[in-house]
Amino acid sequence: MHPSNYAHWSLTTARDLTLEAARDAANVRSSKTSTKMLPSGQLKKLLDSRSERDVLEGLRRVVTMSYRQPPSQTLPFFSHVIKNIASPSLQVKKLVYIYLLQHAEHEPDTALLSINTIQRSLTDQNPQLRALALRVMSGIRVPVISQIVSLGIKRGAGDMSPYVRRAAALAIPKCYQLDPNTEPQLLDYLSTLLADKQFFVAGAAVAAFLEMCPNRLDLIHPHYRSLVRKLSDMDEWGQLATLRLMVKYGRKCFPRRTRKIRKPVNNGTSAKQKSTKGFYDEESDSEESEEPEYEEVAVLDSDLELLLNACKPLLQSRNSAVVIAVARTYLYLGTPTYMSLAIGPLISLLRASGDIQHVALYNIVQVCLMYPQSFVNHYIHFLVRSIDAPHIWQLKIELLTLIFPHAPPRLQSLILAELSHFSHSGSLDPGLVKEAVRAIGRCSQTTDPKTSARCLRLLLAHIGSADSHLVAESLEVIRHLIQRDPDNHRTTVVRLAKHLDAATSAQARASIIWLVGEFSGLDPENNIAADVLRILVKGFADEAEPAKLHIVLLAAKVYLHHLNANPPPDQPKPAEQPQPSPSVLDDFHEEGGFRDEHVQNQNQPPAEPVAPQEKPHTVVALWNYILLLSRYDTSYDLRDRVRVYRSLLSSSTSTQLANLLLLAPKPVPQAPSPSETRKGYVLGSASLVIGDEGGVGGLRGYEDIPPWVKEGQEPDPSLREESASAAASSYEVNRAVSAAERLDAAAGGDVRSASPASPNGVGPSGVPKKESKSLDQWLEEESEEGETDSEEEETDDEEESEYETDSEEEGEADRLVK
Repeated sequence: MHPSNYAHWSLTTARDLTLEAARDAANVRSSKTSTKMLPSGQLKKLLDSRSERDVLEGLRRVVTMSYRQPPSQTLPFFSHVIKNIASPSLQVKKLVYIYLLQHAEHEPDTALLSINTIQRSLTDQNPQLRALALRVMSGIRVPVISQIVSLGIKRGAGDMSPYVRRAAALAIPKCYQLDPNTEPQLLDYLSTLLADKQFFVAGAAVAAFLEMCPNRLDLIHPHYRSLVRKLSDMDEWGQLATLRLMVKYGRKCFPRRTRKIRKPVNNGTSAKQKSTKGFYDEESDSEESEEPEYEEVAVLDSDLELLLNACKPLLQSRNSAVVIAVARTYLYLGTPTYMSLAIGPLISLLRASGDIQHVALYNIVQVCLMYPQSFVNHYIHFLVRSIDAPHIWQLKIELLTLIFPHAPPRLQSLILAELSHFSHSGSLDPGLVKEAVRAIGRCSQTTDPKTSARCLRLLLAHIGSADSHLVAESLEVIRHLIQRDPDNHRTTVVRLAKHLDAATSAQARASIIWLVGEFSGLDPENNIAADVLRILVKGFADEAEPAKLHIVLLAAKVYLHHLNANPPPDQPKPAEQPQPSPSVLDDFHEEGGFRDEHVQNQNQPPAEPVAPQEKPHTVVALWNYILLLSRYDTSYDLRDRVRVYRSLLSSSTSTQLANLLLLAPKPVPQAPSPSETRKGYVLGSASLVIGDEGGVGGLRGYEDIPPWVKEGQEPDPSLREESASAAASSYEVNRAVSAAERLDAAAGGDVRSASPASPNGVGPSGVPKKESKSLDQWLEEESEEGETDSEEEETDDEEESEYETDSEEEGEADRLVK
């Protein structure tokens, strides 16, 4: 290079670099200062400037203001912003479009002035600009332009660029919201886009279908199989929409069929032992005579099985929502075999961040309520860690209790040791301690008596704790355990009664007293209820109100059992039922004042001395003493209950009613899993996480899974056969096929690529077309035409042999083409 030219090139390069650096510095400086407010006059001057840089700076400031302030502050710039919609700069157009979408509803007349410019952008050479123009046109919420938007969607649905067709699919529900009268033509465009060969266009079309007409499943029939095949290639949003659609489609189009199969017999006998049995062995005859057991197994439709198999690759998705959507598909459409495939990917979501882990745990609990056996091998992921938040360890403890009945003995011991550790740790969160105690109670509901006894021993160890809340919670769980099997827990009640002196919590004392009263009717000769009542009566005045209420209830039950064991005569005499002489204070509290009879009796001479009466029974004396003590108590509730009990037990006619009220058998308490109330919500829905706080029927917009269609009412499976219109889009049908493509298709034997208008090998009239010939066959035919004269001179035998040779070669060529 000449030195002068080299110097000129160096100066030009340096100048360009300097200008580029200055431009970047100006952009950085403008981005830093764009947060400052400018006067409206200066902003309008920037927007009206002929410099693209000034216009871009003004647009950035106005768009920033529109996000920070109400629209009324940025509406004065509407005409100045719309003026730049015809700018050739793509950045300027994007900012103008953003501003237009936010303010078009407030200035509809002015916004209509920009429609012509946006329509011209639909024919631009840049596909991104065409897609952007279609998005903006459909986003302007002005009902007058609904027909223009519909024409834009029609143009976009037949566009060569998939980005434009995707934008057309997303614009369909927006146009329908503007004008519902455009539904027929929009459904035609939607059907065309559902048949699109590009997977991300089909995913957007499915999302538009769910938003516009989710119940028109007749539009999905011809595209079902193609959508299933594109499922693994769609983007994450398209996969979510398609899986949601397929769950509804599967429930409404595939009936639930089952068949009975024979269960495998496992009687503990090895195959070698069976083979060594004698021919006349009686045991073999008895085994063969036993009736086999059968179980019902779901029979899947071929199209439904196609969907379930297509979902398997999605279990490796990085998006947690896609994994949960596949689990929902397997849960509501598949079999336990398919559901077991989704267990591992669901567990892997617990390694994600805290919010994803929280949502994943709710969905895992929902699946575990139906298939707890599948989670037993993953128990290590449910162990509570020290860094877990309360909403995390609550669900983990619930999962441990759900898999506990199905776990082997070694794992059950590990779970109980884990729960016992958290129940004894006083330095931890009190909520964690209570939840661990309740979890031990849920674990004790198993049918194994050894496990229940071990759980009871763990709970009884908490009675001597200094934490009153822990003791009360443990006693509540113990009470439930005793009620489930009262005959085997008599000694447990005696042991609890010995801890009454150590129990300081009012609720704990009330629970123990209630249990003693429930067992007061068992084995009257060796019952401790009367002795416990005698001890409690001494400190009745110092007890808390919950304990007093149960002491009175215990006294009423003990006295009622005494009346049942010693019934009074039918017509008792006054002397046989001695009553304590009423005092003046008693009459005042009972009647509301003094009785006249008592005042008159004071003026009469004393009566003759009465013979000494027999000493009343101890139970009767205790009952009368309780009545006197509670009569002057400060609690209204206690006094009212005592009046009810005294009225019931005062006469023999009401004793039967007292037995029904006081000694009626109590229902066996059950402690279900806390998530049982969420069991009716759909897996993966927001209502499953919110629970009943979102309302009785879930959050607004919640949709339940539809029931299975009845057999015989499902649509015809032939509707899912792919037609020519479904396999090829309109933009491909009209495309001209070059000669090179036809030759390549003929050499490869691909009939569909050679004839795009009939991808299934069927012409418009429905008549199958002949197979296209390969290049070798064309050459062979030309050579045969050139040798026609020489072949005529040969003999008949030679012609015959040559004919056989040619037919064999043609057969080989046909086989190669196939």
